[in-house]
Amino acid sequence: MSHKAKDIVKNLSINCVVFGFENSRLEVLLIKRKNQPEKGAWALPGGFVLKNEDINNAAERILAETSNVKNIYLEQVETFGDVDRFPSRRVISIAYFALINPERHSLKPGIDTTDVKWFPVVSFPQMPFDHNEIYQSALLKLRKSVRYKPIGFELLPKKFTLTQFQNLYECIMDKKLDKRNFRKKLLGMNLLHKLDELQQGVPHRAAQLFKFDVKTYEELKNKGFSFEL
Repeated sequence: MSHKAKDIVKNLSINCVVFGFENSRLEVLLIKRKNQPEKGAWALPGGFVLKNEDINNAAERILAETSNVKNIYLEQVETFGDVDRFPSRRVISIAYFALINPERHSLKPGIDTTDVKWFPVVSFPQMPFDHNEIYQSALLKLRKSVRYKPIGFELLPKKFTLTQFQNLYECIMDKKLDKRNFRKKLLGMNLLHKLDELQQGVPHRAAQLFKFDVKTYEELKNKGFSFEL
C-alpha cells in the first residue's frame, strides 16, 4: 500500500542495486517507473525513507514493496547528494547493493512500478537521474567486497560446482582467472563441503558438487579474509 505524504522524509531516499547470477551471467534487477518524473523508464528500485524508519529497514521495505524481493544480503555503498540529481527539489539518496539467487525469488511489480525484470550487466537500458552512476559505484563495491567476504554464497544455488563458483567470480571481476590457482585458494579456506553427488542432466562429463559450510561462512563474513584474485 502507498504511504501517506506526512509519513515520508521527502528529501531522503534509498536506491538498491540488486545483483543476481543466473545462466553463468551476472544480472541487475530493474523496475519500470509508474509515475513522473521519468514515467515508463527502467530504473533502480528505490523509494523514500519513512520518518520513523531506520535506513537499513527502509532498504529492505522498499525492495519488498517495489519488486517483492525479500530476506536478502544488503550492503551500503555510499551516499549520492548532487544538488540537481533529482528534478524539482533536493533529494539525497543512500545506495545499497543486494545479492540474490534469482531462482529463489518470485518477482512482481508493486508500489510505483509497472514491471520488474532482470537485465544482464553487459546490456541494460540507460537509466534516469544518476542511477547509472549509482550502479557503477555498487559494482565497484561488490568487486572489492568479494576479495574479503565470502558473499558468493548469496548468489549461488545450494549445490554448485567449482566451475560455477569460478564463473561467478569471473563475471563479477570481468576477467578470466587461472583455474588451478583459484581452486587452490578457494579450497584452502575450508569454506566448502565436498558432496557425494555429481551434476545431473548435463551434456558434458558430470562435475563434483559442493555446498558452503554455513558456520565457516558466517565466521568469515564477520571477521573477513583475504582472497586475492
